[in-house]
Amino acid sequence: MPEGRMSEAALELRGLEKRFGAQTAVAAIDLQVQQGEFVTLLGPSGCGKTTTLNMIAGFITPDAGSIRLGGRAVENLPPHRRDLGIVFQDYALFPHRNAAENVAFGLRMRKLAKTEIAARVADALRMVRLDGLDKRRPLQLSGGQRQRVALARALVIRPALLLLDEPLSNLDLKLREEMRSEISTLQRRLGIATVFVTHDQDEALTMSDRIAVMRQGRIEQIGTARDIYERPASVFVATFIGSTNLVRAKPAGPPSEGLVPLATAAGPAILRLDRPLAAGADLLLAIRPERLQLTPTGTAPDGSTAWPVRIEGVTYLGGRLEIALRLADGSPATAHAMNLGAMAWQPGHVADAWFRPDDAWPILDGGASDGAAP
Repeated sequence: MPEGRMSEAALELRGLEKRFGAQTAVAAIDLQVQQGEFVTLLGPSGCGKTTTLNMIAGFITPDAGSIRLGGRAVENLPPHRRDLGIVFQDYALFPHRNAAENVAFGLRMRKLAKTEIAARVADALRMVRLDGLDKRRPLQLSGGQRQRVALARALVIRPALLLLDEPLSNLDLKLREEMRSEISTLQRRLGIATVFVTHDQDEALTMSDRIAVMRQGRIEQIGTARDIYERPASVFVATFIGSTNLVRAKPAGPPSEGLVPLATAAGPAILRLDRPLAAGADLLLAIRPERLQLTPTGTAPDGSTAWPVRIEGVTYLGGRLEIALRLADGSPATAHAMNLGAMAWQPGHVADAWFRPDDAWPILDGGASDGAAP
């Protein structure tokens, strides 16, 4: 998380709502973005993330709630008075203007002196590595170069908040990976508060200080990438962010030295938790495939949970293997193993699938908590 934050949040949403007829697109969202922080709104299509961004930008009027930028209420201000830089999904560049003219547009609207405009445009183009391409029009630029022009145009006005609306979705995979690294590096160097909208989990996990996972107009969970991935608050979060194994479970006794015993459909399990689970709670135990390791029967490490499994199939994925398993109750599971050159596991083999007490996380079955006792 960025250091040296100011006390006033760069952005604060309180009870933000938007309805379209009978449909609630955004339902009472509360969110703070601190100075210099990169926050991602992540979720499937229709979850409300783009509507939220458009309300922040001023393109959509909220039905309820407030939007504050640097402590100033802006929900009734037009977009051009909100001090925002915006990069759209399609970049929205003027096709008849060259790169420099596109970048200069916001400065001209602010009626800055020509000499200052020229200096700031040159600095912005240099910042995004477009030196010497200032005279090219958008159709003479590659997709990545057009994206850099749009980013330079958003940053040249020195906004209080940067909004990014799926700006990488039109790029091919290699360029997308390159650009997300460049955007992250630039954002951190400038220390500008940023709200990024995407449905791409890898973008969210690699670029964000915090991620707000959205579902049906609400924030289902907000936290760091590690929080979201390793401590999901609901089944939706656990299954939307990466892949996971979900095994039905119940508490099987009181905790002892931070370890909690569970009875699961696959066999006994032990978790390390900082508080007890509610007695009798119906749980789903979430275990990421890379944390579920295979070993010959009876050879799992001491202190681990080991379940008997049958190998159903092995899929070769280059750097890793995806191994389909069948648990003791007949339910499926998946383990990921590094490709070390030897295919140790084959369909039909029996083995133990094991994990450490820190490698799994309980989710209340049908709810959005870990079932901890109050």
